[in-house]
Amino acid sequence: MIGAGIAGIAAAYYLCAANKQQKVILIDSRQPMSYTSAQSGDNYRNWWPHRTMTDFTNASIDELDRHARDSNDVFNMTRGGYTLATRRDDVGEVVKSIPGDIDIEVIDSTAEIRSRYPAFARSIQNVIHIRRGGDISGQQLGQYLLQASRSDSFRRIVGDVRDITGSDSYQLSVATSDGNMTVTAEAIVNAAGPFAGRIAEMLDVELPIKNIYQQKVAFEDTEAAIKRDMPFSIDLDPKSLSWSDEEREALQDDPELEWLTREMPGGTHCRPDGGPNGKWVKLGWAYNTKVSQPQDDMANEPAIDPSFPEIAIRGAAAFLPALRHYIDSPPPRFSHYGGYYTMTEENWPLIGPMNDRGAFVVGALSGFGSMSACAAGKLCAAHVMGETLPSYAANLSLARLSNDSLLAELRSSANKGLL
Repeated sequence: MIGAGIAGIAAAYYLCAANKQQKVILIDSRQPMSYTSAQSGDNYRNWWPHRTMTDFTNASIDELDRHARDSNDVFNMTRGGYTLATRRDDVGEVVKSIPGDIDIEVIDSTAEIRSRYPAFARSIQNVIHIRRGGDISGQQLGQYLLQASRSDSFRRIVGDVRDITGSDSYQLSVATSDGNMTVTAEAIVNAAGPFAGRIAEMLDVELPIKNIYQQKVAFEDTEAAIKRDMPFSIDLDPKSLSWSDEEREALQDDPELEWLTREMPGGTHCRPDGGPNGKWVKLGWAYNTKVSQPQDDMANEPAIDPSFPEIAIRGAAAFLPALRHYIDSPPPRFSHYGGYYTMTEENWPLIGPMNDRGAFVVGALSGFGSMSACAAGKLCAAHVMGETLPSYAANLSLARLSNDSLLAELRSSANKGLL
């Protein structure tokens, strides 16, 4: 198992659960959950604009529910749902894109919206409440699955995979702090996250993935602008940021910043962080579209934008007006961070065989790694073990690249479920 992020840990867990006798080795040069998984938004939902992804995430949420029960909810799973808010007076097109058996509620009474969601802008005309959603502690989930995997047949190696050779079995050249070592394996799972393409190249496989760096900001809500019981809330509408005339003129005169004066996409999202007694909030806005190469040290990521916190707060304030205070008086305590969305063009994961010689991939979990990790790991383990696969398995594997009609459908859709 190459990669100790949430996907690799989950796949290792389900492999260990499937067969206690087989030996599972988890290899990563970093500590578990310390790279992309450390930057997770930690939200989950079964709202997707396609049946395949709905079934996939429903299966993962079923597993999250099970693990929450078994662990006495060690990863703090909430169930407040998602709210999708819009200023449009007709949400028929949005609702039509949601598979029919997803539990939703459409609130089109502005009086009820004001009562239930007082923080929302008064211009909001419709709210769609996706009931099966909430948030978790992704770090705690990862640690729980890692601990549950521990046995005589489970081993971790801290090292960097430099080369893979072999045919009947694989020989992995691994650089460790004690020198180079060789690991022999009957099967390989590529769970290397943003580096999955690099691992695949060692096997002469090209994965159709790209890495896009997305940022988030969390800050202490000293003004209590966001109620602690507000669900994860998304503003669906495109927007222009509010600038003074002087600010707008200065931005327009700067070729590198002029884009900030144009209309920006929808998708600003916010939720309280830290539970009912916490004081922090998280904001996200996946507006970046530039592909970048992952850095070994994420602190050196060139795509991080120091202006993102202000941009995110300005965008969110158009939806949650109480946040306007933080435009002129930035929060004194905040955390600005980001991680790679490793994604396919259609924004679906890749889970399954990379070749016919025992090499598999579980990756491209763009922005939905924490919520989908359990189903992704379980599906990967089923592929490795040759077990019966769920109905959505082929669509989430490299096999879909041969399904021209499916790809045409997905790539023509404006809604890819990206947040």
